Amino acid sequence: MTYSKLSLRNAQRQARDYLVYFVTVVMAAALLYSFNALAFSPEVNTLSKSISTLPMMIVLASIVVVCVFGWLVAYATKFMLLRRGRELGTYLLIGLENKQVARLFFLENLAVGGCALVLGTALGGLLYQALWAILLTLFGRPYSFSFGFSVPALGLTVLYFALIYLFALYRSRKYIRRAKIHDLIYVDQVNEGAVIQTGRNRRWIFSVSIVLGVIGTCLLMAGGAILGVIGAGCVIVFLFGFFLSFASGVPAFFDKRPARKYQGQNLLVFRTLTAKLSTMGILMAVISLVFTATLISEGSGMMFRGLFESRAAESGCFDLYLGSEDGTLLSEDYFDYIRANIPVEQAVRYSVYQTGDSQVLDYVEEKEEDYFRYYERDPVLRYSDYAALRAIAGYSPVELKPGQYLIHCWSYLEEHLAGYPEPLSVGGARLTLGGVHTEHLMQDYNASNGTQFTLVVPDDAAEGLTVHHYAYAAKTVRPVTEEQFYGLYWIHHRLEEQDLTRSYDTIRAKAMEESDAAAWTADIAFPLFYLALALTMTAATILTIQQLSETDRYRRQFQLLQKLGMDRREMAKALGRQFAIYYALPAVPPVLIGVPFIFHLTRSPELGVMVGMNSPGVILLISLGIFFLIYAIYILLAYTSLRRNVLPA
Repeated sequence: MTYSKLSLRNAQRQARDYLVYFVTVVMAAALLYSFNALAFSPEVNTLSKSISTLPMMIVLASIVVVCVFGWLVAYATKFMLLRRGRELGTYLLIGLENKQVARLFFLENLAVGGCALVLGTALGGLLYQALWAILLTLFGRPYSFSFGFSVPALGLTVLYFALIYLFALYRSRKYIRRAKIHDLIYVDQVNEGAVIQTGRNRRWIFSVSIVLGVIGTCLLMAGGAILGVIGAGCVIVFLFGFFLSFASGVPAFFDKRPARKYQGQNLLVFRTLTAKLSTMGILMAVISLVFTATLISEGSGMMFRGLFESRAAESGCFDLYLGSEDGTLLSEDYFDYIRANIPVEQAVRYSVYQTGDSQVLDYVEEKEEDYFRYYERDPVLRYSDYAALRAIAGYSPVELKPGQYLIHCWSYLEEHLAGYPEPLSVGGARLTLGGVHTEHLMQDYNASNGTQFTLVVPDDAAEGLTVHHYAYAAKTVRPVTEEQFYGLYWIHHRLEEQDLTRSYDTIRAKAMEESDAAAWTADIAFPLFYLALALTMTAATILTIQQLSETDRYRRQFQLLQKLGMDRREMAKALGRQFAIYYALPAVPPVLIGVPFIFHLTRSPELGVMVGMNSPGVILLISLGIFFLIYAIYILLAYTSLRRNVLPA
């Protein structure tokens, strides 16, 4: 049999025996190609000027992803070398030279990688279409399927794969060329071993690692680069200390509790699990660290997506908005430009007033200590202007009854302000609260309709109040274009040059706010999700390879248990418990670290932004759901395969 035929046969067997690994490498090629195609796509820059940094962000993320997948390939290659040591040693026994065996191993792994690259590139073309459709949806553009092929993306993907495989195979080739027959035949019997032997050291390291884990998580949430680095270091020490002491501590736990050792299936489950963990404590710590990075990446991506979306919804509730921050009238140059260049369907010029006191502001500050007080006195809108603003924004009309006032606020303030007990004295009128409304109404900062809330009073009650600033809102026939938007900004720049004392005018357009939010989401959230997916797939694949490699040992174990009288149902139950503990162990610490971190991260933006579907709880649930969904796929594949192959019929 020639080298090529033998290499091809071994490659086919390798792809079959390690199907999960092969599928993951195919997915790796698909991810790399699809995101590279997005980076090289000439259509990306046509979406918005703000998205010009997306290719650079994708390339930076791809470098990290290549390192992650490189670790996977290097680990899997070394693992398969150890598992096939006897086979390779046998080749030496029958007369092959070391360099010939090394070449054989090199060719078969190169065949697996090449096949995965071809399949992954084909799949990556479809995945690119999905990414492109998501990107177009973010920018509100229609999508139509048009399968294309990117030569630069393919070239970069081939380069990535060449670097990944050549590095991994070079190390294996170097080892085989120097190995002796004895080294190869007995290489699979070399284990990591229990690093911590004595019970005193084990208990001390376990306790210290738990303390460091708590401290590290708190420091990560404290903010600041220095504290973040220290916190990350504490978390890393915690994970390694935890798994090294845990793996060697299980036997000691049951030695002190013999009744539990022989209770039910505990002896079988934990003896098998301990034997497994004692040889891979360091690997478990690394995988747990990868899972921690995965959860943080997913949570951060969800947080940024929600932050940009919520801010755009508030700032872009009107097709066009102008505000004069220094209290001067808006220049007629703006309106001349609008009349000449921007068709308007409905518009209103109005004033934002202030009352003579700050009784509602004081009440809000009392209820929400972190509320940012931009106004010195309570902001006010006339009811006629408010009704016009609601019509322009597309909201249903509301009624203001005589002797009443309304409050329009962000949703997080609704509960507090709906129960505001004091009547309002404005313009000599004494008004009672008639209702609270929470639609988006341009209530962020600068020259806006109040900072997160405003009072709506009858028109005659607003007469004589102090004007805080003047504003303009319009519903346009068509969305405001970038050229029209920057035309208004050019006018503002010219006005500032003419009058250096003039403050910064606020200019907002719904189309621009949505475009900027989509661009920021693509620039930040896309790479984070890309990285999180690569990390999850890599760590889950390594765990699954380790578990499926024990198929023969599990089969012999359950055959013996069958002879001893254990029925199939009990064996399936024992296998399920082993699986659950094995896959849960590296996932529990990341959840304990990631959940408080993500919850804290989503509460860090300004009050009232992260609400509804972007609230901390929802983001946390979605992040955990995405992570465990991908993880569960690998668990299900491994469990189904192992149960079918090891349990007696």
